[in-house]
Amino acid sequence: MDKRSRNWPLIFGLVVLAACWLGPLPAMSRTAFSAHMLLHLGVVALAAPLLAMGLARSGVRLDGLPYIRVWTFLVFTAEMLVVWGWHAPLLHEAAAIHVWAFVAQQFSFLAVGLAVWLLGFAIQSRHGTVAAMFGFFLTFVHMTMLGVVLIMAPKLIYPAELCLGAFGFAQLEDQRFGGILMAAWSGVVYLGGAVALGARLLAEGGGEADSRS
Repeated sequence: MDKRSRNWPLIFGLVVLAACWLGPLPAMSRTAFSAHMLLHLGVVALAAPLLAMGLARSGVRLDGLPYIRVWTFLVFTAEMLVVWGWHAPLLHEAAAIHVWAFVAQQFSFLAVGLAVWLLGFAIQSRHGTVAAMFGFFLTFVHMTMLGVVLIMAPKLIYPAELCLGAFGFAQLEDQRFGGILMAAWSGVVYLGGAVALGARLLAEGGGEADSRS
């Protein structure tokens, strides 16, 4: 198997990212919240993990970072601030209206998404994996919380012209569907990531026990 075919995640991640940014979603996201959420999740929870997996397969490793627990805390904190910050009504509206804000939003999504997933794929040390596992679980929690807030809101959080609806949804339904996407997708992807890291730890622990017996 040649190198390019072996590193299919990196190639596929670039394709997904191009589809997210060059397809119809950026234009749709200016007037439909559910389209914005599809774009957001496509970048941070689909393209980013594929790119991180590809970089790890290419030899990128983070185990040599000093104070890995501190870096992990900073990365996951930055991810939470970026996600919640860009979903604050003022910043969300700015990204829908101004090109510079939209570009900043999307690149910050990609930056924190890639940083988070690199901690999962490019760290092999046990203490680094433990820190990343808890970080993925907390990411699942805060993104699910944001999704639930959007689902349960009795009225529009964002300006009406930003929730005109897509896929046949009315305005409030559009906002709630965006919340459903975030809660469901984060549950599958980030909780799944935490479980996968936990399984890796258990497997490594079992291997160490076997080697001592």
